[in-house]
Amino acid sequence: MLDYIVVGLGLAGISFCDTLERNGKTFHVVSDASQQASQVAGGLYNPVILKRFTMAWKAGDQMEAVRPFYQQLEEKLGVTVDHPLRVLRRFASIEEQNTWFEAADRPGLERFLSTKILPNQNPALDAPFGFGEVMHTGRIDTALLIRAYKAYLEQNYLLTFEHFDFGELKLCKDHVSYKGMEAKHIVFACGFGLKQNPYFNYLPLNGTKGELLIIKAPDFKEDSVVKSSVFTIPWGEDLYLVGATYKWKDKTNTPTEESKNELLDKLTTFLKCDFEVVDHVAGIRPTVVDRRPLVGRHPKHPNLYVLNGFGSRGVLIAPYESQQLFNFIEGGQALDPEIDIQRFTKKHFNN
Repeated sequence: MLDYIVVGLGLAGISFCDTLERNGKTFHVVSDASQQASQVAGGLYNPVILKRFTMAWKAGDQMEAVRPFYQQLEEKLGVTVDHPLRVLRRFASIEEQNTWFEAADRPGLERFLSTKILPNQNPALDAPFGFGEVMHTGRIDTALLIRAYKAYLEQNYLLTFEHFDFGELKLCKDHVSYKGMEAKHIVFACGFGLKQNPYFNYLPLNGTKGELLIIKAPDFKEDSVVKSSVFTIPWGEDLYLVGATYKWKDKTNTPTEESKNELLDKLTTFLKCDFEVVDHVAGIRPTVVDRRPLVGRHPKHPNLYVLNGFGSRGVLIAPYESQQLFNFIEGGQALDPEIDIQRFTKKHFNN
């Protein structure tokens, strides 16, 4: 009998599987790659919310785990997915500079926000008030990570590539079975696909559509992430990722002309060189009404678990929350109440 069946192979699924493997647990993955959010993510690990110059939720703790986690994955998979990059926040005014300095004095932020204003030295950028630098940041190549991890699972016969059929899932007293596989636990890490899960679809996973452009800009010559009204991320070979949009009503993975124009309008306010759009992608981020992950055990079926709701910061959150869930299942350690699905479960099942 397996220890785990894991459903989903985005950042959440990969992080949890890797946590299982490092702790000597057996598992098998079922995934159909229907959710695109991890595939098309910008992949930044950045602890600071750059709109307000505040620390993202639990970001200090998450940053401690992020580089060691992805570095050991690189060694296992034989690929390079971690690309350290500095993040530059373009200032729109002297007032923004002053707000940055105030933020840099706050506990937790002082080790990430440089107190030196960087003058603009790139003629392709309009940035008369310069930049603030976020330190210890980088980008994970999520698409490459998913391809490499999928190949690793296939090589070791640990992946069933199919749409999960809930009609084939049988819940027993001390285990679950699915198409001939038996496991002590099953963990659903399937992003926005949770909406089709009959056991967990009561959870308030809203889903936010994000769209990104890839542009070719030979004269840009920028090797840092630039954050203004949109961000630009160096992609190599004169390519840059530009994003992102946030749409709450459209739940498709289809890129739209409206979002493309929105991104281009914002980009051209500060990028002053010629460029061409070479690709346009979209995905649904698994976002939650209270902006906290969804982690925990089903209230009526103790072998069923969920790992979801990482929003736009999956690269940063996934390793940290995967360890939390593992410690909860295997070590009996209580989940942080902010992420525990009991915050929604009690209300739903008491009605």
